[in-house]
Amino acid sequence: MHRSTPASRAGKAAQDSGQEVRARAARALVPVLRGKGSLNQLDDHQVVIRDRALFRAMVYGVCRTLPRLEAIAAKLLKTPFKPRDADVQALLLLGIHQLLYLRIPAHAAVGETAGAARLLDKAWATRVLNGCLRRLTREAEALQAEVDKDPAVALLHPAWLLKALRQAWPDEWRAIAEANNVPGPMTLRINRRRGDREAYLSRLVESGIEAQLCTHSPDGLILKTPCDVQALPGFAEGDVSVQDEAAQLAAELLGPTLAPRPGGRVLDACCAPGGKTAHLLELFDAELLALDSDAARLARVEETLERLSQSATLVQADATQRDWWDGTPFDAILLDAPCSGTGVIRRHPDIKRLRRPTDIPQLVTLQARLLDNLWPLLSPGGTLLYATCSVLREENDEQIQAFLKRTPDAEVTTPAEVNWGRPVGAGRQLFPQPESHDGFFYARLKKME
Repeated sequence: MHRSTPASRAGKAAQDSGQEVRARAARALVPVLRGKGSLNQLDDHQVVIRDRALFRAMVYGVCRTLPRLEAIAAKLLKTPFKPRDADVQALLLLGIHQLLYLRIPAHAAVGETAGAARLLDKAWATRVLNGCLRRLTREAEALQAEVDKDPAVALLHPAWLLKALRQAWPDEWRAIAEANNVPGPMTLRINRRRGDREAYLSRLVESGIEAQLCTHSPDGLILKTPCDVQALPGFAEGDVSVQDEAAQLAAELLGPTLAPRPGGRVLDACCAPGGKTAHLLELFDAELLALDSDAARLARVEETLERLSQSATLVQADATQRDWWDGTPFDAILLDAPCSGTGVIRRHPDIKRLRRPTDIPQLVTLQARLLDNLWPLLSPGGTLLYATCSVLREENDEQIQAFLKRTPDAEVTTPAEVNWGRPVGAGRQLFPQPESHDGFFYARLKKME
């Protein structure tokens, strides 16, 4: 008679846990694969604590490497899975990703991924997944070489986006794509009302967290290794926030307008999730109105300001309309416009699947409507800062060039002497940089008096 031992029971529990985390990862990927959901609301609390890092690594990793994974999957399968079996397709992609990119023993990657099909009530898929993944362990090098003949596969981008990058930036497109494929660092913004970054760097060192000063933002620090925000000294008290270095430059660019004018009236249009809103309030004594059309995202802004002990007037409204405006002009307007997000793909790799080429003209039209609607709300002598996290020129310098042609009282004041980005048209373009900032565009415009 066989008796289970503590060791065998522990092994079985570990196997069950391994199958469970893979099944949950597959379920999380299905909306993305179908183009109907994003990772923005990814909830890792559904997974036991010890498996959360693996869960996120697998889900984000699959999205980051999706073009190659799907190309290899097509080679491994005799016939594609049916649309109703998108969860099984997700498991196959998870298995391929583990074998090619994660330091997981092959037997575990194969066995526990195939076994996870039972938890999806699709036991029939176990044999198919097992066969495909075992074949990959034998033929990984040859299969990758074969699919990588396609540049879109080799550079892990959809073909349309790679073409758009190439057209926009003939000399930089490959470097941009490669930077998109590397996870961005965790960057902090020090709350200058509660200390300076050199002092906070010392606090990090005392906590065993390695970091370095950002090159361009005077409030920024880059962590050597990402960590849970609760591990950051003083996070709950509002001493520090998480924000990319490029995004931190918005407040710096508005400084010349706001610093000499305490109590200046500021509009942060399209403000969610609130990082730039908070930074403006940390640096300047301003009367700030934060506008966003999404109630859930606006709630995040409120939470952020509450943690930082800052206050602003929050309004849920459409910035292409004026029914929310009280008629009093603003000294400064920050328009962080809705965009393709092509400068932050490394942080949101599901953009590769969710964004469509038809989205770009629609976004360009929306950005133009926002510019035209908000410009009349600006005081003479006031400043509008236009920002996107895009690297596509039609959303950036070409958008501003068109606006200037139809807006005779707009004067370009984008600084030329800064050491970040590159001048392009009336603005400055930053490309995503490994171990540094995201891709961003800024154009600063002054209304003539």
